[in-house]
Amino acid sequence: MVHYKVTIYTGNIATAGTFNNVSIKLVGTNGESKRTRLNGAFAFIKGAVSSFTVSCPVSIGKLVLIEIDKPRLLLFSEDSWFSAKVEVKSPKGDTYNFPIYHWITDSEVHRFRGATGLVFEDNHPLGRYSREQELKQREEDYRWDVYLEGIPHCMKAESLLSLPNEVRFSFTKATEFLYTLATAAAELQLKGLTDSKENWPNIEAIHHVFWFKRTAISEYVHNHWKEDAFFGYQFLNGVNPMLIQRCSTLPDTFPVSDDMVSLSGQCSLADEMKRGNIFLCDYKCLDGLKPNIVSGKTQYLMAPLVLLHQTPDYKLMPIAIQLKQTPADDNPIFFPTDSEYDWLMAKIFVRSADFNEHQLNVHLLRTHLLAEVFAVSLLRNVPMVHPLYKLLVPHTRYTLQINYLARDLLISEGGFFLKNAASGGEGMRTLLKRSLASVTYSSLCIPDDIVARGLEDVHNFYYRDDGIKLWDIIHRFVQGVLSFYYKNDAEVQKDSELQKWIFDIFEHGFLSKESTGIPQSFTTVAEFVKFVTMAIFTCSGQHSAVNTGQFDYGGWMPNAPTTMQLSPPTRKGTTSEATMLQTLPNKGTAAQGMAVMCHWEILVPLGQYPHHHFSEKIPCTLIKDFQASLQELSAAIKGRNKNLEVPYTYLDPREVENSVAI
Repeated sequence: MVHYKVTIYTGNIATAGTFNNVSIKLVGTNGESKRTRLNGAFAFIKGAVSSFTVSCPVSIGKLVLIEIDKPRLLLFSEDSWFSAKVEVKSPKGDTYNFPIYHWITDSEVHRFRGATGLVFEDNHPLGRYSREQELKQREEDYRWDVYLEGIPHCMKAESLLSLPNEVRFSFTKATEFLYTLATAAAELQLKGLTDSKENWPNIEAIHHVFWFKRTAISEYVHNHWKEDAFFGYQFLNGVNPMLIQRCSTLPDTFPVSDDMVSLSGQCSLADEMKRGNIFLCDYKCLDGLKPNIVSGKTQYLMAPLVLLHQTPDYKLMPIAIQLKQTPADDNPIFFPTDSEYDWLMAKIFVRSADFNEHQLNVHLLRTHLLAEVFAVSLLRNVPMVHPLYKLLVPHTRYTLQINYLARDLLISEGGFFLKNAASGGEGMRTLLKRSLASVTYSSLCIPDDIVARGLEDVHNFYYRDDGIKLWDIIHRFVQGVLSFYYKNDAEVQKDSELQKWIFDIFEHGFLSKESTGIPQSFTTVAEFVKFVTMAIFTCSGQHSAVNTGQFDYGGWMPNAPTTMQLSPPTRKGTTSEATMLQTLPNKGTAAQGMAVMCHWEILVPLGQYPHHHFSEKIPCTLIKDFQASLQELSAAIKGRNKNLEVPYTYLDPREVENSVAI
């Protein structure tokens, strides 16, 4: 007889344990063991590590896979068991690791593979069969659905409980989510704000919403939101750093001339454009959207053009704002030299436009919806044994549930946007379709996007500085891991699972539009590495950059109004503080907007992997190197931030969530 030592690790998470029977079979290249029941009353409780012996008459050779089943005991109902991993030590002293990290909820036989493997290298018949069966089941569990024509497809789910267990929130995450919602709702209810249609009596009354949730930056915003320098700063380092671009020629629709603007040093616009000191933010994507109706009133959403000037002391100052795309007598261009409230109202309309464009295009579409496409395609096309699965699955954690909740609570017929945002309803659907039409592969890759927008040498641009460094760290890590498994371009080309993954993304994420530049297949290792880098950066760093600061910059409502109740002035000299208060969202709408921007504190930082999918020495070493590089970047960002009046933390790896999970 030969004896195999089997060690089973049960996940250390709530409800992970089971009191059902657990049986195992070992399958090797030369045979298989008998199915062996693993005895022990408390062997599989939460966090347990239990060892057993599986005996065979002769060696079964190199282990290929294990089979696990969990038939229930007669006196116990069937429960769910979260097995983390299984480790098997052979009689010759070889150790085989089988990462599982999977909820087993039935009494069926489940097969799990050990060493990472590519489909064209999988020569064992049972290995190939288990691979095919796994993907067949996944195709049933993870089906594509069309939530709205013209936007990325999503996972089909009839209800929250219909989501497979492995993609649902943990007990801790679910509790945190419900607590955050309940706390915000309770405070609003106590203050009588939830359904109030009253306007604010004065601007400082807004400051009394959400005492429990203030941050150092939200307080800074409250104190500095009127300042031009801070208004300009937000285009670089606020929650929407994706719109600003260097301006070398003014749009025909924005007729600003030298006699209209005041530039430091008495320079002309043409001279400053040649020097690279003029920048443009154009919200043309919002033009002509059907306005929403909130609290029984038709709302207003502008499509502004904003001209900014980088001064000799490197401040980015707004110098002209036009609130509608088409020049007209009733569409004045506003300047800092106008009256206090004319200029302030112009900036508030811009900030409201930015809120709507940011939430639906930059945040929802370009991170949440694309992350779901990456996740569903991965789960449908790539088995657990594949290196791509092991590399990407940590960056899909909780995305399917958070996106289900977003569709249910935020963009549904009765959701937040319909009730509280100027872009809700038909406008939201139009904006999402337009936004996808503007997405290109290069715009999702931060080094390419920065060059395309002409922002390589803009001063004090921390999103760019930290983002490109983070991209480079991720790229080195991905290149190291994938180059370990793919020795040449030919191996990439013949990996059918990989090719199905990317084509699924092209078809369901980018609706088969070749104009996006998204690859339909991979022909080289370099192409593959770049795309995976983009996917990980989108799911981690980019999402953090456009999500984490929402309450910091939107917790003071006048800096990010969800909607505007009155139209902008058609002539100058007609605005006042009273006009501003009548135009800003009413109490209920504003409070709901601030509540939805609250975020949760529990996260798994980028590069921290509670689930150990890789077992080979080189990938494990590369993970440690990745973590060390992230720590170095984090320390450098923290050092820089000590000298900044407004710290930029959203791309500090210690603050970046591993996945779109919030």
